[in-house]
Amino acid sequence: MMRAMDETALAHLRPPPVAAGEVVATGRTSGGLLVALEGYDETRTVATPSPYETWPDGAMHMPPLHGRLLVVVTDTAGESGVAGAVSWHAETYGPTEGSFAWNIGIGLAESCRGRGVGTASQRLLGEWLLAATPLVRVEASTDVGNVAEQRALERAGYVREGVLRQAQARADGQHDLVVYSLLRADLA
Repeated sequence: MMRAMDETALAHLRPPPVAAGEVVATGRTSGGLLVALEGYDETRTVATPSPYETWPDGAMHMPPLHGRLLVVVTDTAGESGVAGAVSWHAETYGPTEGSFAWNIGIGLAESCRGRGVGTASQRLLGEWLLAATPLVRVEASTDVGNVAEQRALERAGYVREGVLRQAQARADGQHDLVVYSLLRADLA
């Protein structure tokens, strides 16, 4: 007989709480930029424009197992700034706790794109989620036409798995996505 998943059972799947400004992971881009993932702070944001963010029916809701962190970049001169944010939510592929996976996303300011910040951020987030929880899979997906993001995920060590047809609803309709994964075994 299968037991129901309640909040107590799900609690151990969550990464530990992160205070605003608390650094959970750092790394460097190939160009020498320092990238840090920090606890989210509503007062420290940056525009990450996307044509898909305006929903005609109002804001969409996040699932119960989710979170986000700021991406903070420091250049070689020591100047720091918020580059964007990374987020995650739980996906389920079956009724047991072992069937959960983290699905991640990223939004970066245009000035930070193409500089390795997305690659470093997504690798750091995947490593942190795998280290902080018992889950063995982190996945990311991107629009089939977003070749730059596909390359960033591949450079971050994520493996391309295939296309999910009409998997994502956006303000302009349904979109096909390319899905990638990073497994605990990939880090060994």
